[in-house]
Amino acid sequence: MNRPGVSEARREDGRLARVVAPLFHRILDRIDAGLAAGAIEATLPDGTRRLLGGRVEGPVAIVAIHRWRALRRLVLAGSIGWYEGWAAGDWSSPDPVPLFDLFMRNRVTLGEVARAKSGVRLAGRLLHGLRRNDRAGARRNIAAHYDLGNDFYAEWLDPTLTYSSAIFAPGDTLEQAQRRKLAAILSRTGIGPGETLLEIGCGWGSFALAAAEAGASVHAITLSAEQKAVVERRAAGLPVTVTLTDYRDVTGSYDAVASIEMVEAVGQAYWPDYLAAIARALKPGGRAAIQLISIADDIWDGYARNVDFIQRYIFPGGLLLSETRFRALAESAGLAWRDRSGFGLDYAETLRLWRERFDAAVAEKRLPARFDQKFIDLWRYYLMYCEGGFRGGGIDVAQVTLIRQSI
Repeated sequence: MNRPGVSEARREDGRLARVVAPLFHRILDRIDAGLAAGAIEATLPDGTRRLLGGRVEGPVAIVAIHRWRALRRLVLAGSIGWYEGWAAGDWSSPDPVPLFDLFMRNRVTLGEVARAKSGVRLAGRLLHGLRRNDRAGARRNIAAHYDLGNDFYAEWLDPTLTYSSAIFAPGDTLEQAQRRKLAAILSRTGIGPGETLLEIGCGWGSFALAAAEAGASVHAITLSAEQKAVVERRAAGLPVTVTLTDYRDVTGSYDAVASIEMVEAVGQAYWPDYLAAIARALKPGGRAAIQLISIADDIWDGYARNVDFIQRYIFPGGLLLSETRFRALAESAGLAWRDRSGFGLDYAETLRLWRERFDAAVAEKRLPARFDQKFIDLWRYYLMYCEGGFRGGGIDVAQVTLIRQSI
């Protein structure tokens, strides 16, 4: 039996829903018009169904909108609001990856429908401004992500402990594809036995070990105390020195430099400093092998004006590159840009396999007990969000060789 007043409250909720529903259907109209490829099969809060897009072949996302406020969150706060709506149960999907793919694939035609509005954007930028990557800020930002614990990452990364995109050949396991990536970076450096190599952002040491095993003397730098401890243990007996050093404070001259998916943590204001550090470290004619993540120039300005889900919840201080802007800065620093090779779909596959391993670790209760369900759900969402972005083509990962030109 309903408590007194409950039935009346439900009737009032129903009347309110009938009033606000047309407003939210206008948002759906905008999304429908912006889906130049693919479709969303949506179930709405009143139980009705609606097809958005579907005019041109592409991914099909299945989405249940449980509360209209999911759409309000999306239009007001963009990707942050959409995540917060998911976390609150305002919407769900049996597989969100195609949805994130669609948002990225249709990034131009969707326009600003899924970007934070001015007031929310300003608040986000002010908060993000407190996470600047000056020397103190960079240490805090790196620790916030990478010092979650070696025992956390070890449960779902491959045995090489490589936390960056692999390069797949048919039939590769994740570990084989990661070793293929490391070999590609090593080849780009042109390093030989007895020569010196600086690695900027060494992770848990997989590349430093590969370079040392090839005969190089490696100086690996990181800002993560957790990572430093692992690299020291793994590199025992090899010509590897690992230090807690900011890239801006590197001294000395090296035959080669490697940096794998570290520049995304630098921030646009510090791109010139990062490139200047590479140029200073390289001997004339020396080669730097860089693996970087970029976002398409057709949306970069809008992306850079906002703070997105990744920056708010996963990588404080992070920013994906505009490759054209970054290349121009590299060349102005005396670094010739050579042999760019992109492999964005390999990152989508890497992320899919990481998620499989992550889910297995959760199911088998192998993740550290200090991480609650909210954290686990956040990280699973993060892996799906990134996978969809790479599948949609607006985010890419690439390797490029920078050669220090003789003065």
